[in-house]
Amino acid sequence: MAQQLDLLQSGNIIPTALHVEMEQSYLEYAMSVIVGRALPDVRDGLKPVHRRILYAMYELGLSPDRPYRKCARVVGDVLGKYHPHGDQSVYDALVRLVQDFSTRYPLLAGHGNFGSIDNDPPAAMRYTETRLSPIGFEAMLDQIGEETVDFTDNFDGSQQEPVVLPVQLPILLLNGSSGIAVGMATNMPPHNLGEVVDGLIALIDHPEIAEEKLWDMIPAPDFPTGGEIVDLEGVRETYRTGRGIIPMRGIVHLEVLQVGKKRKRDVNALVVTELPYQVNKAGWIEKLADLVNDGKIVGISDIRDESDRQGMRVVIELKRDAEPEKLLKVLYKKTALQSNFGAILLSLVDNQPRQLSLKEILQAFLKFREETLTRQYRHELTQKETRQHSVDGLLLALNNLDVVIEILRHAADGTTAKRQFQSELGLSEDQADAILGMPMRRLTGLERQKLEQESQELAGEIAKLHQLLGDRHELFKALKRELRSLKRKFADPRRTRLPDLKMAKPQPVSPHTTPETQPEALPKKQRQPRKEAEATLTLLPQLTATSHVAITASGEVYWGNDDAGLLAEEPSIFKAQLGKKDNLIVCTDQGKAFPVAIADLPYQEQRDKPQLVDLLPDHALRDNHRPITQFLLPDNLGTYDLLLLTAQGRIKRLPAIELEGFTSRGLSLIKLKDKDSLKFACFVQPGDRVAIAVSSGRVLYLPVNDQEIPVMGRTSQGNQGLRLRFSEKIVACIPCQRESEIYLLSEEGYGKRLAAHSLRLGKQGDMGNHVMRFESKTDLLLSLFVAGEQDALLVKDSQGKLESVALTKFPLAEKDSPGQKVLKLAGGDRLTICHLSGI
Repeated sequence: MAQQLDLLQSGNIIPTALHVEMEQSYLEYAMSVIVGRALPDVRDGLKPVHRRILYAMYELGLSPDRPYRKCARVVGDVLGKYHPHGDQSVYDALVRLVQDFSTRYPLLAGHGNFGSIDNDPPAAMRYTETRLSPIGFEAMLDQIGEETVDFTDNFDGSQQEPVVLPVQLPILLLNGSSGIAVGMATNMPPHNLGEVVDGLIALIDHPEIAEEKLWDMIPAPDFPTGGEIVDLEGVRETYRTGRGIIPMRGIVHLEVLQVGKKRKRDVNALVVTELPYQVNKAGWIEKLADLVNDGKIVGISDIRDESDRQGMRVVIELKRDAEPEKLLKVLYKKTALQSNFGAILLSLVDNQPRQLSLKEILQAFLKFREETLTRQYRHELTQKETRQHSVDGLLLALNNLDVVIEILRHAADGTTAKRQFQSELGLSEDQADAILGMPMRRLTGLERQKLEQESQELAGEIAKLHQLLGDRHELFKALKRELRSLKRKFADPRRTRLPDLKMAKPQPVSPHTTPETQPEALPKKQRQPRKEAEATLTLLPQLTATSHVAITASGEVYWGNDDAGLLAEEPSIFKAQLGKKDNLIVCTDQGKAFPVAIADLPYQEQRDKPQLVDLLPDHALRDNHRPITQFLLPDNLGTYDLLLLTAQGRIKRLPAIELEGFTSRGLSLIKLKDKDSLKFACFVQPGDRVAIAVSSGRVLYLPVNDQEIPVMGRTSQGNQGLRLRFSEKIVACIPCQRESEIYLLSEEGYGKRLAAHSLRLGKQGDMGNHVMRFESKTDLLLSLFVAGEQDALLVKDSQGKLESVALTKFPLAEKDSPGQKVLKLAGGDRLTICHLSGI
């Protein structure tokens, strides 16, 4: 003990005032929290934990085209290599990167239970699986490397980790961020990718652009859960100063429901389909029920949550004497159906927290992107110049082949030969090494031509890189091309409505959906900033038939203003409401689409009605194009993809926005292999399911997502969607929902229906479900379809006889049953064609 006291008295103690030590230690702690945990970097928009998760997954090779890996493995790698904190905190951060209701553009894709908007907890990390999403890989990690960004030691110096990721999009604005540091906090709202890219390009073209001009291109945040921004004053304040209050509302419409078991009666109901961002649906319903039970909200008789995988639907039944408009105002006032988003645009700039305006965030990203592109191009230039130097040496050696062979023949060893190459041929050390490592096949004439061609290509690439590095204007042109390419791949329509912008969800007109069944957008009253908005509700209207285009079972095409006139002569297999300015899009078996102007169609009173094929351009007729389907474009193409399936089973999704504005020359939809042809084309949305039927009675039931049916460009062939056995052919491809009923019909007239949810979800390349057992060995499946209540089936047999079949004849049956005879055929006759009529 005495020895210990001597040590303390030896002059090693530095007297320090307690308040000074507390201030210094607390500031160091605060900056550690601010920089190392709570605030995102303005450059890549990530906090350290998110950056480390993404980089660890990149190192594990979890790209979008690789299998999923257990989240526990990912969390373990992150903890062991880069982030020595609690495993639950890392897993919570990973889960948020997967949740599409928390993140506008999820950077990770997941398999398993990752929680819900009801605040349900995710499954344990040992049960869930993850990998990088396409946008997370291509827009954030595709260019990773020491040549583009700086790397630093990890916590124990055993690994290197990136200081920042070389992102190609401003993730800080796209996905937003929230975090509480010491004495400060950030709460970035998410935005729409297409709008942000437009703003970046405008800022590149006009660096001094006024903030108000940027607001025209980026009008407001775009939250993943949709909803509605009540007024834009708070948005403008946020974009101008970096801080503001953004009022949001859920989306509500009024429906008239029929309730009661024996005596049906009409009841008004408010139906909530979207909630403000970060509002817990289950908690909101519970709070609303408590207010009703306590008598603080009157006029509500029942509350039901009818949400499913297709979307949110909370039904609030009203009492008979309740006024919907007044009750809606009460819901806005007393519940989170209307709430405020407190925006704080705070992020790290040069490791210092700064509150930025919208323009300053975009400028900071462009500055960072210019730096990373410059570093990348310099690295590429160094590599190509080094390679060109070696190729020039190889060509010089080939031009002096006798001298090279003579040196090699008489040299005592490789070092001697290397020195002689340098002295006699004037080669550098690297060129001499390249010659010594040159295989004998490089001495042939063909290899010489390859080297000369490579040298020319390298010279062109080097000149282009010098131009990019020497001309800032060219560098930004390349950056704009990159931004537009990413926009084409990943942009989607705005989800959050604005006060002066209707954003009804459109429904495409196809052979299975009709204008009469499509909901019309509810009109929204113009809202004034800083004033309480009026709560206006309108009953969902039923559209009336005014003008239609129709295609009959025999292929005749006409249009007119009288629905009855269209159905007088022959049932139509396709009918849609239209305007004279609309184009009918016709897809052909050769993988192309052609527009047919409605104004060019003959009026229904004309006697000679053309066939659909006759309306194609002359060059399409010369090339023997055969129509396979037709449709009108929906109002908002960005929410849809066009699913394409070929006769050989290749499948892909094409962004429907590609169909906008093409000319009569046609548009290539898919690249076809020899002897293959386009068989089916239909509109789908992410979250839908697709049933593909083959003649042997198998059905492959696929989810519409990037894993099973990826989005591809127009020039791609697609992936092999299903395997066909010998003599099998594809007979149907239809989008459907889990609650749909699927009808099946065989060539010998047997039919049945079954519930879609009874089918096992398959994967790309699977054999599918066997859903039809045939009574006869010669029978085959003719078609599979989903029908509405008003539809009837129109069939044609091998003798050309046309007949209508009521869908009520189709029994509900199991997968292994043959169904029952729905149509009697003469001996030897078979059904050849079937269509839905009356649609």
